[in-house]
Amino acid sequence: MPNNWGFPIIKVSLILNGKAMSLMISLLTAAVAPAIALLCFFYLKDDFEQEPIHMVIRCYLFGAILVFPILFIQFALNEEGLVNTLFMEALIQSAMIEEFLKWFIVVVAVYHHVHFNQRYDGIVYASAVALGFASAENVLYLLANGVETAFFRAIFPVSSHAIFGVVMGYYLGKAKFYPHRKVRYLLYSFLYPFLLHSLYNLILLTQNHWLYFLIPFMICLWIVGLRKVKKANETQAAVYYDAAS
Repeated sequence: MPNNWGFPIIKVSLILNGKAMSLMISLLTAAVAPAIALLCFFYLKDDFEQEPIHMVIRCYLFGAILVFPILFIQFALNEEGLVNTLFMEALIQSAMIEEFLKWFIVVVAVYHHVHFNQRYDGIVYASAVALGFASAENVLYLLANGVETAFFRAIFPVSSHAIFGVVMGYYLGKAKFYPHRKVRYLLYSFLYPFLLHSLYNLILLTQNHWLYFLIPFMICLWIVGLRKVKKANETQAAVYYDAAS
């Protein structure tokens, strides 16, 4: 009698592989979609000359790749026992390392580029780097904790990274076009996102009922971010008006 057990086994294997692939696609979509949506939002908020897509994608990919050296640095700090308090964890291990390396990538990769030619451009490029980082971080987090956490991640960590990037980019734009105050604005472009990120982390790490504090903080953060977007566009409009008159 011929042995046909091989066919059911192959079918079951294909079904399981199909389910695993479907689950992986769902997870990647849930992890990346919020960041892409926010990036499109800030990209389209540019009232004047929108940036080349390939430049935005490049910044996004740089930000995504950045998650690996950051994880390595954070792991090394933990292994060496250098992070031994909540304040060290909130300010140094997370906020300072992440915001400095994002800032460094934007300055090195696009700050001196010919396409960085308007006040709003810093917001586009810095938010692209920040959201690329947030996407990769989100993928790793959802792989470890399940797709059920995707909504929380989209509302809080992903959108906060976006606004940190907006604030960073706003001051990078000012540094680019106000050379007499370049050093000051370059400092602000790192310092303010670092302080905002530190406060976000401290709320999560030190408050038992952190949601009561985090929701008002996120509302204020979005108000700050949208005001920076509006201000950058208004400043660029004034430049165009002066050039035309």
